Amino acid sequence: MGFDIPPSALDSISSDSRKCIERLKAHQLEKVDISGRPSSRLAAVLVLLYEESGKLRVLLTTRSKSLRSHPGQTALPGGKVDDVDVDVIQAAYREANEEVGLPLDSPHIHTVCLLRPYTSSSRLLVTPVVALLTDTSILRNLTRCEDEVDRIFDHPLEAMLDPSLASEEPLVKKGSEDWLYKSDYHNFTDILVPWIGNSGYRMHRFRSSASPIKGLTAEILIMTAAIAYDRLPVYEHYAPNQLTKFKDILRYLDAEHAPNQSGTSTPIGISAHDQVLTQ
Repeated sequence: MGFDIPPSALDSISSDSRKCIERLKAHQLEKVDISGRPSSRLAAVLVLLYEESGKLRVLLTTRSKSLRSHPGQTALPGGKVDDVDVDVIQAAYREANEEVGLPLDSPHIHTVCLLRPYTSSSRLLVTPVVALLTDTSILRNLTRCEDEVDRIFDHPLEAMLDPSLASEEPLVKKGSEDWLYKSDYHNFTDILVPWIGNSGYRMHRFRSSASPIKGLTAEILIMTAAIAYDRLPVYEHYAPNQLTKFKDILRYLDAEHAPNQSGTSTPIGISAHDQVLTQ
């Protein structure tokens, strides 16, 4: 589902970046209907792209270490859909405004497309909203919400496909609490996820200038980059036997909520999926 972007907005970026945005704009969503889901189970994140030195970058945050869920972890601005939100798009922009002070209704921010929903560790259905920022001076005026965000930073989008492209970034020191791994730019761990029929799951981690980009945030950015640059990552994206279609994952999620033989719903507990998404 593409959105109208003024030609002047695309004229303001390089031809390579313009091609990336046009591919995202033309992206066709996997057809899965979640309109009947309660809004309390829906969330949205904003994938805000902008160009710097001819390359697309994405805005990220490090969550406050005082938060109860996923403290100190990298996140895209976003959160649960509220009653005041007319849709997931409004929810993504509202959360970005609350978390980092991104202005609402700016003529320099253009919605590009939606990606298919992802399932969070708490079983929320998270819809990524991809947007293009054409006036980067707005970034200088961003203000983090101290209760929710410890740091605002960014990362080259293409480095999600080829992690070595981050070599020129001011990356955190190897061996520090933000990159404990021996690899220079990227590593992963494979597990089996019981609640998705023992599907494989590959937890990717990317070294950045702040906290590691991993879990759900990494998954969303890998997909965004793959569509934008029209190519696969240089590494193997998925674990053996990993479910990649949202409709298949949703089927297991529905089964988890279905009444069991006693007539009660299956409880949602902490599973390996919850653990891997927070490592």
